[in-house]
Amino acid sequence: MFKFWGSQEQGDPRPQEITTNSWYPPSVSTPSPSHPATPNSISSSAYSQRVGDRPHVSPAEAAGIIVYLKDKSIDELRKLLSDPEAYQQFLLSIDPVRTQNNVRDELRKETVQLARENLEKEPQITELRNQCMIIRTSELASAQEKLNALTKRKAEILKSYSPGSLLHKLQESMNKTDEESETLHQQLLGKEIDLATFVQKYKKLRVDYHKRALTHLAASTSMVG
Repeated sequence: MFKFWGSQEQGDPRPQEITTNSWYPPSVSTPSPSHPATPNSISSSAYSQRVGDRPHVSPAEAAGIIVYLKDKSIDELRKLLSDPEAYQQFLLSIDPVRTQNNVRDELRKETVQLARENLEKEPQITELRNQCMIIRTSELASAQEKLNALTKRKAEILKSYSPGSLLHKLQESMNKTDEESETLHQQLLGKEIDLATFVQKYKKLRVDYHKRALTHLAASTSMVG
């Protein structure tokens, strides 16, 4: 191909890519050629990559991390991106992280202490469990048997004093009084007793009979009403 006088070959105008041994993905460790690397851009990119897996980061939290990165040089930021140990040291120097680690350590100590106390109480717990088993198999069974007997007795008593049962007993008493009156009358006819004795006993029996009859009638009427 012909070249005009004064023309020169032009090389590849693209800048040379910077190669770093970063432990982050290329999208974080290598800045875009069209956007020169600045402390703010590198710090924002690194922070976005490291919190990308979190479900949500509030603006206040993001601003708090940027405060620790804004004064660092480009070399320091690159070191954070490429050196895991440097990144770990930086992470542990942040106040929220230190606070979180302290809280975690305290919770861990409390958990271990509670676990030790539970293990120390294990013999006591076992003893109480055995006592409960003994009570359940012996004393509880005996108490349950007594309770069942008392419950049955209570049901029988309540049944005997129910309105229907009381009316039935009253009717039986009326029938018995009526039979005694008839027996006394037969004795008078057979001259087994004198008239004065007959009148005294017969009068008492008939008074009792009619009292019970009136009570029975009133109770029956009340139940029907």
